[in-house]
Amino acid sequence: MKCPFCGNLETQVVETRVAEDADFIRRRRQCGACEKRFTTYERPDVNFPAIVKKDGRRIEYKRSKILDSMTLALRKRPVSTEQVDSAIERIEEKLLNLGLREVASNRLGELVMRELKKLDKVAYVRFASVYRSFEDIDEFKTLVDEVGGNSSKGR
Repeated sequence: MKCPFCGNLETQVVETRVAEDADFIRRRRQCGACEKRFTTYERPDVNFPAIVKKDGRRIEYKRSKILDSMTLALRKRPVSTEQVDSAIERIEEKLLNLGLREVASNRLGELVMRELKKLDKVAYVRFASVYRSFEDIDEFKTLVDEVGGNSSKGR
C-alpha cells in the first residue's frame, strides 16, 4: 500500500478490525519511511448490473443514487440510518441474485418502492408519486387508498 504522505510503497499493517456490520475491514498502517500512520478500508469488489434507463442509455449502478432517493423520500420520517442501510443491502442482494448484466431502471425503482413500503408508508407514497409521475389526482388517491385503506372515511 502506497503511503499517502511520502509515496513510499513499504507500509506495514499495525492493527486490523472488522466493522460492526462486517461489511468492511479497517486497517491501521504505518509507513516504513516516514513512520506516519493512516487508515485504509477493505471492501469486497462486487459487479452490479448496469441500469438501463427508459431512453435506452446504460449507466453504472450507484448506491449513492439509491441512498439519495430514499433519504429524500424519508425526510423528517422516523426511520433510522441503519434501517435505510439494511433496505439498500436487501435491494443490492436482489440485484445480484438476478444474475443479469443489465436491469431496467423501472425494475430497480420497484425494488426501492417495495423497501420503502416496508419502512414507512408516507415515504413510499412520496417516492411513488414522483417515480410514477401521476397524470391526475385520481391516480394519486388510488395509491394512497391502497397503502392506508380507504382514506375517504369521515373525520
